[in-house]
Amino acid sequence: MIKYGSERVTELKFIAIRSHIEKRDRQWVDLTLRFELSADTPLPDDLIDFSGLVICTTSGAIAQIVPQDEDVDCEYQFTAFEKEQIRAYVESAEIQSAIANLTSP
Repeated sequence: MIKYGSERVTELKFIAIRSHIEKRDRQWVDLTLRFELSADTPLPDDLIDFSGLVICTTSGAIAQIVPQDEDVDCEYQFTAFEKEQIRAYVESAEIQSAIANLTSP
């Protein structure tokens, strides 16, 4: 996690990710992610209810990956390593299939 205005960078390792997938409109699908973290990579103390929002096209292509606290954007951003873990999860066959099923006519 990278906090805006800070030089300190920490990297979270996700050992499990759960998602809620919702079709926003004809173009976008929102995935709200909840994370189980490795004990070796604790969450920053100032985050209260950490989650992630991934915005995808209806074909499953990732447009944006945003960390959230209490379901709103927060003062952190994900590191490249954290984004890669999220990207692998979203691009998995299981999640891509769930997106396709949700968006098929």
